[in-house]
Amino acid sequence: MIKKRLVGVVTVKDGWAVQSMGFERHLPMGKPEVVIENLDRWGADEILVQCIDRTRQNLGPDLKLLERISRKGLSTPLIYVGGIRSVEEGVAAVQAGAERIGIDTLLREDPATAAALAEPLGAQALIAMLPLSIKDGKLTWLDHRHARSTAIGAETTAVLKAGAISEALVIDWKHEGQREGFDTRLLDRFPVANMPLIAFGGLSDADQLRAVLERPNVVAAGIGNFLAYREHAVQQFKQQLLGLPLRPPTYAEPAWA
Repeated sequence: MIKKRLVGVVTVKDGWAVQSMGFERHLPMGKPEVVIENLDRWGADEILVQCIDRTRQNLGPDLKLLERISRKGLSTPLIYVGGIRSVEEGVAAVQAGAERIGIDTLLREDPATAAALAEPLGAQALIAMLPLSIKDGKLTWLDHRHARSTAIGAETTAVLKAGAISEALVIDWKHEGQREGFDTRLLDRFPVANMPLIAFGGLSDADQLRAVLERPNVVAAGIGNFLAYREHAVQQFKQQLLGLPLRPPTYAEPAWA
Protein backbone atom coordinates (compact mmCIF):
# COMPACT_ATOMS: atom_id res chain seq x y z
CA MET A 1 0.00 0.00 0.00
CA ILE A 2 1.39 3.40 -1.01
CA LYS A 3 1.52 5.66 2.03
CA LYS A 4 4.19 8.25 1.18
CA ARG A 5 4.48 10.73 -1.67
CA LEU A 6 7.03 12.89 -3.46
CA VAL A 7 5.51 16.24 -4.34
CA GLY A 8 7.02 18.35 -7.09
CA VAL A 9 6.76 22.03 -6.13
CA VAL A 10 6.57 24.67 -8.86
CA THR A 11 6.93 28.29 -7.71
CA VAL A 12 5.30 30.89 -9.98
CA LYS A 13 6.00 34.62 -9.88
CA ASP A 14 4.72 37.15 -12.43
CA GLY A 15 3.41 34.26 -14.50
CA TRP A 16 6.79 32.47 -14.80
CA ALA A 17 8.15 29.41 -13.03
CA VAL A 18 11.09 30.45 -10.86
CA GLN A 19 13.69 28.93 -8.61
CA SER A 20 13.18 30.33 -5.13
CA MET A 21 15.78 30.85 -2.40
CA GLY A 22 14.52 31.68 1.07
CA PHE A 23 11.35 33.28 -0.35
CA GLU A 24 13.51 36.29 -1.28
CA ARG A 25 15.59 35.60 -4.42
CA HIS A 26 14.07 34.19 -7.58
CA LEU A 27 15.62 32.98 -10.82
CA PRO A 28 13.41 32.52 -13.90
CA MET A 29 13.01 29.00 -15.31
CA GLY A 30 10.37 29.34 -18.02
CA LYS A 31 6.70 28.61 -18.54
CA PRO A 32 5.12 26.82 -15.57
CA GLU A 33 3.16 24.54 -17.90
CA VAL A 34 6.41 23.07 -19.27
CA VAL A 35 7.86 22.40 -15.81
CA ILE A 36 4.56 20.83 -14.69
CA GLU A 37 4.36 18.60 -17.77
CA ASN A 38 7.85 17.27 -17.03
CA LEU A 39 6.97 16.48 -13.42
CA ASP A 40 3.83 14.72 -14.60
CA ARG A 41 5.79 12.66 -17.14
CA TRP A 42 8.57 11.79 -14.70
CA GLY A 43 6.27 10.33 -12.06
CA ALA A 44 5.80 12.90 -9.30
CA ASP A 45 3.03 11.73 -6.97
CA GLU A 46 1.54 15.21 -6.74
CA ILE A 47 2.39 18.60 -8.20
CA LEU A 48 2.03 21.72 -6.08
CA VAL A 49 1.84 25.04 -7.92
CA GLN A 50 2.38 28.02 -5.63
CA CYS A 51 1.76 31.47 -7.10
CA ILE A 52 3.64 33.54 -4.57
CA ASP A 53 2.59 37.03 -5.68
CA ARG A 54 -1.21 36.67 -5.90
CA THR A 55 -2.04 37.53 -2.27
CA ARG A 56 0.38 40.46 -2.07
CA GLN A 57 -1.13 41.94 -5.22
CA ASN A 58 -4.69 41.13 -4.10
CA LEU A 59 -5.30 39.29 -7.36
CA GLY A 60 -7.13 36.15 -6.23
CA PRO A 61 -6.24 32.69 -7.57
CA ASP A 62 -4.71 32.45 -11.05
CA LEU A 63 -7.63 30.71 -12.73
CA LYS A 64 -6.24 31.26 -16.23
CA LEU A 65 -3.06 29.39 -15.31
CA LEU A 66 -5.11 26.56 -13.81
CA GLU A 67 -7.22 26.35 -16.96
CA ARG A 68 -4.10 26.17 -19.15
CA ILE A 69 -2.68 23.42 -16.97
CA SER A 70 -5.99 21.56 -17.01
CA ARG A 71 -5.94 21.48 -20.81
CA LYS A 72 -2.67 19.53 -20.67
CA GLY A 73 -4.54 16.44 -19.47
CA LEU A 74 -2.15 15.65 -16.61
CA SER A 75 -2.37 12.30 -14.86
CA THR A 76 -0.81 13.68 -11.66
CA PRO A 77 -3.02 15.31 -8.99
CA LEU A 78 -2.56 19.08 -8.81
CA ILE A 79 -2.43 21.25 -5.68
CA TYR A 80 -2.91 24.98 -6.18
CA VAL A 81 -1.75 27.69 -3.75
CA GLY A 82 -2.00 31.45 -4.09
CA GLY A 83 -4.51 34.27 -3.64
CA ILE A 84 -7.46 32.31 -2.21
CA ARG A 85 -9.38 34.73 -0.01
CA SER A 86 -12.85 33.19 0.27
CA VAL A 87 -14.86 30.00 -0.01
CA GLU A 88 -15.99 31.06 -3.47
CA GLU A 89 -12.41 31.51 -4.70
CA GLY A 90 -11.39 28.16 -3.27
CA VAL A 91 -14.26 26.46 -5.09
CA ALA A 92 -13.35 28.34 -8.29
CA ALA A 93 -9.76 27.06 -8.11
CA VAL A 94 -10.99 23.47 -7.87
CA GLN A 95 -13.46 24.01 -10.70
CA ALA A 96 -10.60 25.39 -12.82
CA GLY A 97 -8.57 22.19 -12.44
CA ALA A 98 -7.00 21.86 -8.98
CA GLU A 99 -7.70 18.64 -7.08
CA ARG A 100 -6.63 20.28 -3.83
CA ILE A 101 -5.83 23.78 -2.60
CA GLY A 102 -3.39 25.19 -0.06
CA ILE A 103 -4.24 28.12 2.22
CA ASP A 104 -1.93 30.35 4.25
CA THR A 105 -3.07 33.97 4.61
CA LEU A 106 -6.74 32.97 4.80
CA LEU A 107 -5.93 30.47 7.55
CA ARG A 108 -4.06 33.18 9.48
CA GLU A 109 -6.48 36.07 9.04
CA ASP A 110 -9.83 34.28 8.90
CA PRO A 111 -9.59 30.75 10.32
CA ALA A 112 -13.39 30.34 10.34
CA THR A 113 -13.61 30.91 6.58
CA ALA A 114 -10.67 28.58 6.04
CA ALA A 115 -12.54 25.86 7.94
CA ALA A 116 -15.72 26.63 5.99
CA LEU A 117 -13.98 25.55 2.77
CA ALA A 118 -14.36 21.97 4.01
CA GLU A 119 -18.13 22.11 3.51
CA PRO A 120 -18.16 22.39 -0.31
CA LEU A 121 -14.75 20.79 -0.96
CA GLY A 122 -14.17 18.28 1.84
CA ALA A 123 -11.26 18.30 4.27
CA GLN A 124 -9.23 16.04 1.96
CA ALA A 125 -9.02 18.91 -0.54
CA LEU A 126 -7.49 21.38 1.94
CA ILE A 127 -3.84 21.78 2.92
CA ALA A 128 -2.54 24.27 5.49
CA MET A 129 0.52 26.13 4.17
CA LEU A 130 2.77 26.98 7.10
CA PRO A 131 6.15 28.68 6.51
CA LEU A 132 7.81 28.02 9.85
CA SER A 133 11.09 28.67 11.63
CA ILE A 134 12.58 28.33 15.09
CA LYS A 135 13.27 31.58 16.94
CA ASP A 136 14.57 31.65 20.51
CA GLY A 137 13.70 27.97 20.75
CA LYS A 138 10.06 28.51 19.75
CA LEU A 139 8.12 27.63 16.61
CA THR A 140 7.09 30.72 14.61
CA TRP A 141 4.89 31.22 11.54
CA LEU A 142 6.00 33.70 8.86
CA ASP A 143 3.51 36.35 7.76
CA HIS A 144 4.65 37.14 4.19
CA ARG A 145 2.62 40.28 3.76
CA HIS A 146 3.87 41.98 6.92
CA ALA A 147 7.36 40.39 6.99
CA ARG A 148 7.08 39.17 10.56
CA SER A 149 6.89 35.86 12.39
CA THR A 150 4.51 35.03 15.22
CA ALA A 151 3.33 31.95 17.07
CA ILE A 152 0.61 29.84 15.46
CA GLY A 153 -2.56 31.30 16.97
CA ALA A 154 -5.09 29.41 19.07
CA GLU A 155 -7.85 29.77 16.45
CA THR A 156 -5.63 28.35 13.72
CA THR A 157 -4.55 25.48 15.97
CA ALA A 158 -8.20 24.76 16.75
CA VAL A 159 -9.04 24.53 13.04
CA LEU A 160 -6.16 22.11 12.50
CA LYS A 161 -7.24 19.97 15.45
CA ALA A 162 -10.87 19.94 14.33
CA GLY A 163 -10.04 18.02 11.16
CA ALA A 164 -11.35 20.63 8.70
CA ILE A 165 -7.97 20.50 6.92
CA SER A 166 -6.44 17.18 5.91
CA GLU A 167 -2.69 17.92 5.87
CA ALA A 168 -0.21 20.65 6.72
CA LEU A 169 2.72 21.64 4.52
CA VAL A 170 5.57 22.47 6.90
CA ILE A 171 7.80 24.90 4.97
CA ASP A 172 11.31 25.59 6.21
CA TRP A 173 11.34 28.99 4.53
CA LYS A 174 14.73 30.02 5.90
CA HIS A 175 16.42 27.04 4.23
CA GLU A 176 14.34 26.92 1.06
CA GLY A 177 16.70 26.51 -1.87
CA GLN A 178 19.64 25.47 0.32
CA ARG A 179 21.04 21.99 -0.10
CA GLU A 180 20.34 19.66 2.84
CA GLY A 181 18.84 22.56 4.73
CA PHE A 182 15.56 21.27 6.17
CA ASP A 183 15.27 21.78 9.95
CA THR A 184 13.56 18.69 11.38
CA ARG A 185 12.79 20.56 14.61
CA LEU A 186 9.85 22.08 12.71
CA LEU A 187 8.30 18.62 12.55
CA ASP A 188 9.16 17.80 16.16
CA ARG A 189 7.48 20.96 17.48
CA PHE A 190 4.37 21.01 15.29
CA PRO A 191 1.48 21.83 17.63
CA VAL A 192 -1.01 19.20 16.39
CA ALA A 193 0.35 15.77 17.21
CA ASN A 194 -1.70 13.63 14.80
CA MET A 195 -1.72 16.00 11.81
CA PRO A 196 -0.37 14.42 8.60
CA LEU A 197 2.57 16.58 7.50
CA ILE A 198 4.30 17.38 4.22
CA ALA A 199 7.90 18.55 4.64
CA PHE A 200 9.29 21.16 2.25
CA GLY A 201 12.27 23.50 2.03
CA GLY A 202 15.89 22.52 1.52
CA LEU A 203 15.21 18.81 0.90
CA SER A 204 17.83 17.87 -1.68
CA ASP A 205 19.48 14.60 -0.68
CA ALA A 206 18.07 11.04 -0.74
CA ASP A 207 19.29 10.22 2.76
CA GLN A 208 17.74 13.40 4.08
CA LEU A 209 14.46 12.58 2.30
CA ARG A 210 14.47 9.07 3.70
CA ALA A 211 14.97 10.31 7.27
CA VAL A 212 12.02 12.70 6.89
CA LEU A 213 9.71 10.23 5.14
CA GLU A 214 10.37 7.51 7.72
CA ARG A 215 8.66 9.65 10.35
CA PRO A 216 5.15 8.25 11.01
CA ASN A 217 3.39 11.62 10.79
CA VAL A 218 5.13 12.70 7.56
CA VAL A 219 3.07 11.59 4.57
CA ALA A 220 4.99 13.42 1.85
CA ALA A 221 8.07 15.45 1.01
CA GLY A 222 8.02 18.42 -1.34
CA ILE A 223 10.95 19.18 -3.62
CA GLY A 224 11.23 22.35 -5.68
CA ASN A 225 14.52 23.69 -7.01
CA PHE A 226 16.33 20.38 -6.76
CA LEU A 227 14.05 18.77 -9.35
CA ALA A 228 15.05 21.46 -11.84
CA TYR A 229 18.81 20.86 -11.84
CA ARG A 230 18.75 17.59 -13.77
CA GLU A 231 16.41 15.61 -15.99
CA HIS A 232 14.60 12.63 -14.48
CA ALA A 233 15.34 13.81 -10.93
CA VAL A 234 12.04 12.36 -9.66
CA GLN A 235 12.91 8.88 -10.90
CA GLN A 236 16.43 9.10 -9.48
CA PHE A 237 15.17 10.10 -6.04
CA LYS A 238 12.66 7.25 -6.06
CA GLN A 239 15.32 4.73 -7.04
CA GLN A 240 17.42 5.91 -4.10
CA LEU A 241 14.40 5.63 -1.77
CA LEU A 242 13.57 2.01 -2.56
CA GLY A 243 12.11 0.27 0.47
CA LEU A 244 9.85 3.17 1.40
CA PRO A 245 6.12 2.88 0.56
CA LEU A 246 6.36 5.15 -2.51
CA ARG A 247 4.82 4.73 -5.94
CA PRO A 248 7.50 3.27 -8.25
CA PRO A 249 9.29 5.64 -10.66
CA THR A 250 7.92 5.94 -14.18
CA TYR A 251 9.86 6.59 -17.36
CA ALA A 252 7.19 7.75 -19.78
CA GLU A 253 8.46 9.56 -22.86
CA PRO A 254 6.92 12.82 -24.06
CA ALA A 255 4.20 12.51 -26.69
CA TRP A 256 6.45 14.12 -29.31
CA ALA A 257 9.38 11.71 -28.78
